[in-house]
Order: sequence, then C-alpha cells, then structure tokens
Amino acid sequence: MTQRTRTIRNAAIVGVSTALLGITAPVTASATAAPAEPFVWTACEGTGIDPRQQCATLQVPMDHADPHSPLIDIAVSRIPSENPDARRGALLLIAGGPGGSSLNDPSGKGQKLPQEVRDTHDLIGFAPRGLAPSTSVGCGLEYGDLATSKLRPWPAPDGSVDGNMDTARRMADACARNGGELIGHLSTANEARDIDRIRAALGERKISAWGVSYGTYVGAVYSQLFPHRTDRIVLDSVDNPDPARVNRAWLAGHEQGVEDTFPHFAAWASKPGNPDRVARRASDVRPMFLRLAARLDREPIPWPGANPEELNGNVLRQTMLDSFASPSRYPTLAKLMRAARQGTVPPAPAGPPEAMLQNVIGVGSGVLCNDVAWPKPAAVYQKDVTESRAKYPLTAGMPRNAMLCAAWPYPPREAPVRITDRGPSNILLVQNARDVNTPLSGALKMREALGRRAVMVTVDSTGHDAYLANGNACGDRTVSRFLATGQRPASDTYCD
Repeated sequence: MTQRTRTIRNAAIVGVSTALLGITAPVTASATAAPAEPFVWTACEGTGIDPRQQCATLQVPMDHADPHSPLIDIAVSRIPSENPDARRGALLLIAGGPGGSSLNDPSGKGQKLPQEVRDTHDLIGFAPRGLAPSTSVGCGLEYGDLATSKLRPWPAPDGSVDGNMDTARRMADACARNGGELIGHLSTANEARDIDRIRAALGERKISAWGVSYGTYVGAVYSQLFPHRTDRIVLDSVDNPDPARVNRAWLAGHEQGVEDTFPHFAAWASKPGNPDRVARRASDVRPMFLRLAARLDREPIPWPGANPEELNGNVLRQTMLDSFASPSRYPTLAKLMRAARQGTVPPAPAGPPEAMLQNVIGVGSGVLCNDVAWPKPAAVYQKDVTESRAKYPLTAGMPRNAMLCAAWPYPPREAPVRITDRGPSNILLVQNARDVNTPLSGALKMREALGRRAVMVTVDSTGHDAYLANGNACGDRTVSRFLATGQRPASDTYCD
C-alpha cells in the first residue's frame, strides 16, 4: 500500500467527512498547506506519446482549507519549449468535461499550435483530481446507467420526470456509497487551486492557459481566484458562468445550441450528392426528425450490443446532440435516421472501457453536484421540463431536467465563484456562432461578466471547440497571435 493510499484510507477511518455532516469551511484562494515541491520529471508511460513528453506527480491537499488534509496525487505532463532562447513561460492545456484530461495533450492537440507558440511556451497537461492516473474516484454505477442517454436526463415520452428522479436517487446513492471521501472534494474551485499548485511546482510566477469547453470555466475561476498569477488566457468554446445555476445553465444551454445548429445540419442533410442525404429540402429535415423521434418513443427498435439495447426516441435525440458537436459527425446522425426510417439499425457503436467510464462519470458527477446545489423537488423539474418541451421540441425537455445532482447527499462546501471584471486585462474568448454544447448566448454571458478583462472573437463556424478545430482561419490566426505575442484585437471581433 502506498503512503498516499494509506493517508486517504486512514483519514476515512478516523473521521467522518464534513460534507456528510453538512459542515462547510471557508476556503481562501491560497491553499494553506506547504508550498509545492518542484517536479521530478520522468519518461511517460503509455503508447502514442511524443518521446519529448515528460511526466511527473504532484501531491496536493484533498481539502485546501485544512492544513492537515490527506494528500492526493495530480498527474502532470510537459513538452518543454522547442526554443529555450525564446521561452516565455508555460501554457497549461485545460480539458473539457468535467471529467476530461489534458495529460496527453502536449503530444496531441498541443502539436497543432503554431511553431512560435511551441517555441515560447512549455506545453503542460494534467489529469484533474479524481481522474486516473491522478488519485481516482468512481461511483460503481449499474451498467445501464452508463448509457449517455441515461446520463443526460431525457424525460419519458409523455414528459414525466418521475423516472429521472428515480435514476438520480439510484446514481447519487451509488456515488455516496462508492466514491470515498475524495468525491466530496471535487469542484471547479479546487481544480483551480490544484492548478496554482502546478504553477508553483513549475517555478512559474505566472502561467498562461488554453481552456476548452468546461475548461473555460476552470480558466475563468482560476483567473478570478489568482488574477495576478495569469499571463495569457484563452477561453475556447465558452461556458455560461451564471453563479446561481452554474452547471444547470450549461445543461439548459443545449436548448439554444440545438436550435442554432440544426439549420446547418438540415442544409447538409438535404444537399444533392450527399450519400447520407435524408430529405430533398432543408425545411423537411426538422419535421422528419421530430416525427421519427416520436415514432421511436412509441415503437423502439431492438439494437443488440448497444446500451440501451434499443433505438428509442431519446437515443436518437442523444445521437443528435453528440453529432452536432462537429460537422464531421453529421453522417452518424443521418445514417441512424435513414436506418430507423427503414426499421433497422446500424452496427452498435463501440464505447470506451467500462472502468474508464466509471472514472470519468465519477469525476463529472462530483464536480457538477458539488459546485452548486440543485433543487430537490420533482415538481420544480416537471414545471421546467413541460415549458422546455413546448418551446424547444427538438430537445424534449432534457436540458431543464434533473440529473443525479437533484439527489446529491452532500451540500456544497462553498458558494460558486462569481466571475467579475476585477483583474488584469489578459483574457481572449473565442467562440463559434453555432455550438451545440456551449452556445453563443452563454458565451456572451461570460463576456459580460469579464468586462474590460476580456476581448471576444466570434467565429462564423459550426461545432464545438473553435481554435484549431471547428473554427476558421481568421479565428485561429487571432488566437495564435495572442498566445505568441500577447496582441489581442482592440475590441470584440467577428471572424466571417
């Protein structure tokens, strides 16, 4: 048994988690434990990793408010600057999620960065607290609850949320039973505090960051808690920072995200010559999708090997959400629609290993439910779902429904961080005009909250992840110039 494992296990034996008792402790921005030790870099384990990438482990307090807190491991990676004479500092890559890892991103997406950025910055990745190979958590969920169409709270075909509330209680109970003490200490604010420990261990006075999706909220919270530790901050595909709802606002954003994206899909899906064409006119695609989803609600098609083992209306709707993340995924939805219209299904999609899913879902659940308290009464969700279904039929009420957080047994340890305009003006937002997961409407809320600290680049593109992915050349140039030189547009910009 490692010292880290002994430390965590002993803490669980001798004391009851303060979260279980409903006790909250004030947590300051600066952690109270001893300063981080410098990293000891070694070769990384695994395959497909750039041989230049190095790995290290950092120990941080499980509870940053407690100087006697047990320690947990954070796995960190880097590829050093390719031109030491031009080196400016470190660029932290912050993954989406919650539950995403950037540990291998220095070898992956980091290599898409222009040479000037790779010359001036060490590229830094990490696995957030709770996510393997950092000290990990899991909820031990039933196999059926690992289905994406179950994790997203799609209501019953008649709009009832009773089944969602049952699922929330079952999943929350599993997380409380199997998640250990660490699951009560997963939060965005604690990830930001861990990042500052990473910065200190790197020996950097300030750190730059490129956060994507949920990583934009992490980057914004870090910039709020540690404003004078930030150098150049890029927030790409931007979350709504609403301090009253936090992740409930992100879930609700799918309503508008789907509405923004569906016309682009419909134009593609009706284009002559498209082998996956589903209709002759773009205007026919939406009613076709709604009719097909309603039919599958009534008459699901068996789908052996899938989870669940049937193609129902909510599986089709979830496939729409997944496919709208990038135009390159449109064929997946179109092929499923074409097959379902014929009463058939394509081969069952392959999924990640179950152990990986359990870990990712454990981390995501902990962060989503610890960041802010969700309403408990089913009536709150039923009212919201009914309103949402009437206004946004494509998403059938899911974005306002109850996730497992509605039954989460731990109260938040601290209030959500309120993003403000206080701090240095060194943040660049880049946002696609059509983004199903982080719609432009939510990104504008972040822009408003940051005020003079930020400049926003809106890109006339479709898909999630704008910079060096689903954006355009204008947006990419603007972000690259900022990372390499610090130059931002003088004011908010639209990249046509």
